[in-house]
Amino acid sequence: MQFPEYRGRRLRKNEKFRTLVRETRLSVDDLVYPLFAVPGKGVKKPIGSMPGQFQMSVDHIAKEAREAHRLGIPAILLFGIPSKKDEQGTGAFAKDGIVQQAVRRVKNEVPDILVITDVCLCEYTSHGHCGIIDHGQVQNDTTLEVLAETAVSQAKAGADMVAPSAMMDGQILAIREALDENSLEDIPIMAYSAKYASSFYGPFREAAESTPQFGDRRSYQMDPANADEAIREISLDVNEGADIIMVKPALPYLDIIYRARQEFDLPLAAYNVSGEYAMIKAARQLGWLDEEKAMMESLIAIKRAGADILITYWAKDLAKALGR
Repeated sequence: MQFPEYRGRRLRKNEKFRTLVRETRLSVDDLVYPLFAVPGKGVKKPIGSMPGQFQMSVDHIAKEAREAHRLGIPAILLFGIPSKKDEQGTGAFAKDGIVQQAVRRVKNEVPDILVITDVCLCEYTSHGHCGIIDHGQVQNDTTLEVLAETAVSQAKAGADMVAPSAMMDGQILAIREALDENSLEDIPIMAYSAKYASSFYGPFREAAESTPQFGDRRSYQMDPANADEAIREISLDVNEGADIIMVKPALPYLDIIYRARQEFDLPLAAYNVSGEYAMIKAARQLGWLDEEKAMMESLIAIKRAGADILITYWAKDLAKALGR
């Protein structure tokens, strides 16, 4: 059809028509809310580069989880900052580690919310890298053992799902085998399958206190120029036993999300990362844009590209907006 027979504006002329024919919809059911746990009690420390986000002690983490559940958010994603870091990242798998404490507290007080735990070493190592260092290099296979031990520890503490993010080759298989060997075969894995070496992680590194003390993470996180490689990485994770696959970051990699959706039939998550959140917050503070509209447009773009699950620091804000 051509003009004047077809007039696209007929179905745009008011909100009722626009709602009726809307192709992509956001739902609170899509959301995962990331939280940062720290030692102590009564701690709720603002994260300077992420307005509205906090480092929180376990008691406040439980309160946030309760609020998220009240809003209908189905899941939280826990990161932990230990009181002491070391070369081996031992705080990651300690029975009384900060994430393990947070998991137990949340599952005790808010049993119906899903608790997902990040499986990585960068928050726990004194050097800030995601794996074990030997001769100045991250050692892949040695790191696999520690990641597997961490996943088992978190699952035994009560985590509903583990999310390996270290980008070590073979990490999904190592974790799947370790979970199964410990009678934790029902614990699913959400794999950070295509995780790029992105400049958009800056605010997160402040939040998680995980900036590398030397070098960078480009030897294990993906080159932003590569797309075919992302499909290879996701394929490997699928073959190793991933239950959910992920693309991270989201907005600069909408093409990767789209391709992943076309290639794979597993649930697909996308992480709307700290830098994506922070730049809109900064623009709002300067009066340059409407934060809620920019939030909605950004998250709709991620969903439209093909993501099923949205990991976002705006989870509570979006849930409130959708509930109005």
